[in-house]
Amino acid sequence: MNQLQALLNDSLIRTKHVENAAIIDIKERKLCASTFGFNVPPENALNLIDTFYKNLLQVRRGGLHFKEKYYKCVRADEHSIYLQNPDGGLIVVKTKTFILVATYRVGMYPSVCVEAVEKL
Repeated sequence: MNQLQALLNDSLIRTKHVENAAIIDIKERKLCASTFGFNVPPENALNLIDTFYKNLLQVRRGGLHFKEKYYKCVRADEHSIYLQNPDGGLIVVKTKTFILVATYRVGMYPSVCVEAVEKL
């Protein structure tokens, strides 16, 4: 396990507020760490990067497909996107260098992702 994976586990997963999490390197345009068993396909990683730079308005209006599930946009700004479906949701947070993506189930508190990114 690398340092980023350990950081995801310690800062997010152990809080039990998110189910899975991954970090995408914006410059390298690829996944650089994820929690155990959470695979983010390359096309999903690229789509999330492009969302912040090209498609944010479209996501606000039409939602987002991620890992073959549709998520309706609840809130979006230049640094974070909250999305939901009947099973739970998805939160995506952008920093200058990375994009953090995390899934959560109904009853979890995904705002912890934003707080964790601020701490990191």
